[in-house]
Amino acid sequence: MPIDATQPYDSQNVFAKILRGEIPNRTVYEDEWALAFHDINPQAPLHVLVIPKGAYVSWDDFSARASAEEIAGFVRAVGHVAREAGLVEPGYRLLANIGGHGHQEVPHLHVHVFAGRPLGPMLAR
Repeated sequence: MPIDATQPYDSQNVFAKILRGEIPNRTVYEDEWALAFHDINPQAPLHVLVIPKGAYVSWDDFSARASAEEIAGFVRAVGHVAREAGLVEPGYRLLANIGGHGHQEVPHLHVHVFAGRPLGPMLAR
């Protein structure tokens, strides 16, 4: 069910639980700013989620409240995941769903990294 990205952060969301070690994950990358792990319901041959370690609901929340170091660290983590997986060539897709119209399902900022095959057009026509 899509969420309202303007609501306060819910510390009981599934990604917060993963960050606290309450739910296991298949970690791809971790540093002080971000955690990347395989999606449990992959939509492409490679489907990794990258999340900031801070309590941010959306891009708006993150860009308004995160420190410059957190923002840089998160963006660098996304790039690191793509490079380490060998995705720069032939390519990959990044997707961040925000709010109800964007069909965001988990109220913690996250970026999907999709790769492993031609992914088709960005949106269904």
